[in-house]
Amino acid sequence: MQSVLSDYAPVLVFGGISVVIAAAMLGMALVCGHQKPNPEKLTAYECGFGAFDDARRRFDVRFYLVAILFIIFDLEVAFLFPWAISLGRIGLFGFLSMLGFLSVPGIGFLYEWRKGALDWD
Repeated sequence: MQSVLSDYAPVLVFGGISVVIAAAMLGMALVCGHQKPNPEKLTAYECGFGAFDDARRRFDVRFYLVAILFIIFDLEVAFLFPWAISLGRIGLFGFLSMLGFLSVPGIGFLYEWRKGALDWD
């Protein structure tokens, strides 16, 4: 039992240091930050329009479309980093494979663009 606790001691120390640093940051932000609230800053901002009374009010679905497109292309860029680093080793086959991979979301993006999903009236 003693060896198990000694194995986790560095993790507990690291967790304790993390909590202390996080508390210090929050404390310094409260102490050093300029606290000048006004009604405009305290209003809720949701989905590109101001707060309203009825929670069942309909709003434009384009907010969701833009968010989904952002997630798709953000993940695509995450796959580009390891590919770019290993491009020298994988050669022409790896390059053509990535072009095939990029063509799928690219065609989807062109489709959305042509359908007008990204146009703001």
